[in-house]
Amino acid sequence: MLFMKLRFFLICCLWTAFCISQDGKDAKKYTLDISQFYGSVLLHNNYISHLITSHPGGLIASFNRKTYGDKEWHQLFNYPDTGVSFVYQNMNNSTLGENFGIYAHYNFYFLNRNLQFRLGQGIAYNSNPFDKNHNFRNNAYGTHLLSSTYLMLNYHKENIIDGLGFKAGLSLIHYSNANVKAPNTSTNTLALNVGLTYDLDGGLEKEYIKTEKREKVTEPVKLNMAFRTGINESDIVGSGQFPFYIFSAYADKRFSRLSALQLGADLYFSNFLKELIRYRSISFPEYGVKATDDYKRVGVFVGHELFINKMSIISQLGYYFYYPFDFEGRVYNRIGLKRYFSDKIYGAITLKSHGAKAEAVEFGVGIRL
Repeated sequence: MLFMKLRFFLICCLWTAFCISQDGKDAKKYTLDISQFYGSVLLHNNYISHLITSHPGGLIASFNRKTYGDKEWHQLFNYPDTGVSFVYQNMNNSTLGENFGIYAHYNFYFLNRNLQFRLGQGIAYNSNPFDKNHNFRNNAYGTHLLSSTYLMLNYHKENIIDGLGFKAGLSLIHYSNANVKAPNTSTNTLALNVGLTYDLDGGLEKEYIKTEKREKVTEPVKLNMAFRTGINESDIVGSGQFPFYIFSAYADKRFSRLSALQLGADLYFSNFLKELIRYRSISFPEYGVKATDDYKRVGVFVGHELFINKMSIISQLGYYFYYPFDFEGRVYNRIGLKRYFSDKIYGAITLKSHGAKAEAVEFGVGIRL
C-alpha cells in the first residue's frame, strides 16, 4: 500500500528540515496551524484485529514557511509550503499506548489554493512497545522509536479574519519500525480533522513570482553507483538484528526538469537471511531448506527520479533473477529520498519492500557520473 511504501523517510526528519532551511534569502512568510483529529485504526492485517478496540484521537500542530517563486522549483510545484510539525496520538488502547512524532513536511496546493495536500515524514516515540514479558500483545510496534508518515487532504482557507483561517478534511497516519526489529505489524489511522490556521504576518499578501520561459534541461545518460546499509530482523521475534549491504549500479536519463528514468541492478548481502535459513532448515525440514543455501540475491530494476531542488524522490521496481532462497517473492520495490551534496555526490534514505511488506530501511551514499 502507498502509505507503507512512503516510510522510506525513517529518521530523516531533522535531515530534511535542514535541507528545507537552505533556500537562501528568498521572500519569507510564516503560518501556524493546529488541528484536532479523531478516527479509526484500519485493519490492514488480521494479526492486529485484537488491537482495534477503540477510536484514536489527537492533535497536529505545524509551523509553515511559504514560497513565492524565488527558486525555480517553487514555481514548478505551484508554490508549496515547507515546514515542521508535531503529532500527538492517543491510540485509546492500553496495549498500543501513545505516539509522539516530529516531522518535516511539504504542503502542495490545488484548486486555486483552496485544496491542500500535506506529506509529512519523520520519527515517532511510542510509549508502550512490544515486550515479551510485560506487553506481548503489542505485535504492531516492536520498538519505542518508529518511522512515521502522515498525509492530510484538507479544504484550506487562510486569512478569513485578520490572518485567522480554517481547515478541515482527512488525515492518514502510519507508524512502523520498517522491520528494524520484530514484531512490526504497524498501524494506519484514518481520521477526520478540523483546525485553525494563523498568518504570522496578519494576512499581508505577497506577490508570486512567475517565469514565463525556461531553458530546456538536457543531459546525457548518467552512470550511478550506490552503496546502502542498515540493520533488520526477520519476522521471527528474537531471531536477532543483522547488518545488510547492498551494491547498486544503474544508468539514468533525465528527460525534463522534474524527471529521470533509471535502469540498473542490485546485489544483496542480507545477513538476517542466514539466520532465517538456518532456522527453517532445523525447525521446518519439510520445507526442503538446507543450512548451506545461499543467502545472496541479485536483482534488476527500472525506476523513476523526481527532482525537487537538491532533493529528489526515487521509486524503483525490481525482480530477482538470482534467488536461491524464497523470501517474500521475487518482485521487490524501493522508494526513498535522495539529497544531492554536489552535482555528483548524494546521500539517500530508502525503504525496500515486497509489495506492502517492508524488508528494511536503507541508508546509502552514491555517485552520479
